[in-house]
Amino acid sequence: MIFNAENILLIGSILLFVSIMVSKTGYRFGVPTLLVFLLVGMLFGSDGLGLQFHDAGEAQFIGMMALSIILFSGGMDTKYSDIKPVLPQGILLSTLGVLLTTIFTGFFIHWISGFSNVSITMSLMTALLLAATMSSTDSASVFNILRSQSMNLKNNLRPMLELESGSNDPMAYMLTIVLIQFITSAGMNASDILKSFLVQFIVGGASGFLLGKLAVLTINKIDLKNQSLYPILLLSFIFFIFTITDLCKGNGYLAVYIAGMMVGNARIVNRKETATFMNGMTWLFQIIMFLSLGLLVNPHEMLSIAIPATLIGIFMIIIARPLSVLICLLPFKKMNFNSRLFISWVGLRGAVPIIFATYPVVEHVPGSTQIFNIVFFITILSLTVQGTTISWIAKLLKLDTPLEKTGNDFGVEIPEEINTDLRDIVLTEDMLEKGNRLKDMNLPQGMLVMLVKRKNEFIIPNGTLQLQAGDKLLIISENKTK
Repeated sequence: MIFNAENILLIGSILLFVSIMVSKTGYRFGVPTLLVFLLVGMLFGSDGLGLQFHDAGEAQFIGMMALSIILFSGGMDTKYSDIKPVLPQGILLSTLGVLLTTIFTGFFIHWISGFSNVSITMSLMTALLLAATMSSTDSASVFNILRSQSMNLKNNLRPMLELESGSNDPMAYMLTIVLIQFITSAGMNASDILKSFLVQFIVGGASGFLLGKLAVLTINKIDLKNQSLYPILLLSFIFFIFTITDLCKGNGYLAVYIAGMMVGNARIVNRKETATFMNGMTWLFQIIMFLSLGLLVNPHEMLSIAIPATLIGIFMIIIARPLSVLICLLPFKKMNFNSRLFISWVGLRGAVPIIFATYPVVEHVPGSTQIFNIVFFITILSLTVQGTTISWIAKLLKLDTPLEKTGNDFGVEIPEEINTDLRDIVLTEDMLEKGNRLKDMNLPQGMLVMLVKRKNEFIIPNGTLQLQAGDKLLIISENKTK
């Protein structure tokens, strides 16, 4: 069966439904949700139930749209205060770390391709191209696993990992494009390569910063009567920022991530509704992206490359990634060994390497099908081995810590323009020693109790309300930290 105008909505809805249902079971057993989506795509694909989807160009387009949204959403959730202490480490890991991983892995691939019992033969440039496509940690996988498992980590590791995964795709993308151009043309000299890198970084960073500021200004000044249009307006900005940056020869992935940080760290109207919309869009496009990539692959073709792909995957997990991380973090003497080891382990491969592996296919690079199949195999290996063990490794290295509570249990929010703080407290017997009425509590000036929750009952309080141990109070007060 092939996709057409008559059946695409029916097939698409079934795929989405099955993916969500299966992911519930996968989550129970600690299987990364995104791996489940990938496997569902493979199940329904040409070697499974027979859905035919073989257009690498369409998969690449879906991936570009999805990554734009995922990176922007990840940028929105990245707070300046969190990444400021780890900014140098994150930048080194996302640039030098990607380059070192490419070099180490590329030379290893070229070395093993000379063995008679390994079913691949690659020139050094092709081996480096293969390494470049999977040299970055996957932002979708890292964001998804760290957040879906509600992981909190010591030593600012979580913001460092999210910063690295959100900002290292541009480096891997540029390495991939440069190596494709080198292989398919007469070659590029060092000055051309350096110029391409500088233009991509400078234009991408500048456009992300400026257009992100423009997005904030527009959202706050436009005064739309229909509040539901604000998230749609922001979505249009995401695609505009990516495409206009790409047209200006900059890196669109870097631009949308930086623009997301600009928006996420600014005061914007209807933040709650916008954040909810972006979270839903992120999940939708993650599912669509992983499903389409699962449909694209022909699993039987991976059998012939299983041995070399396994060797390459193991090399990346236990040698290339750890060695790159250790070199990048050498200047930071205060970082302990367990933290360095954990960062090395969270070198997740996911949708991004597979999407980057479609570029050689679209450009008809010799051996591109083999490159795609190897990258796909290693992605499954990485998500299975690393993705399922991240929380266990964090506990083993004593780096996990309880997740800090955000918001309140009443589900009440107030506009961020109002300089107040909402939090809830649970009353104990000790707190009621001087009296069990609200007026006996002697709350500080400027602090008010808005609501009382007693079991499943909500009570609007007054000064004579008889309080009980176990009551939960919703308290509003002036936020003096702003």
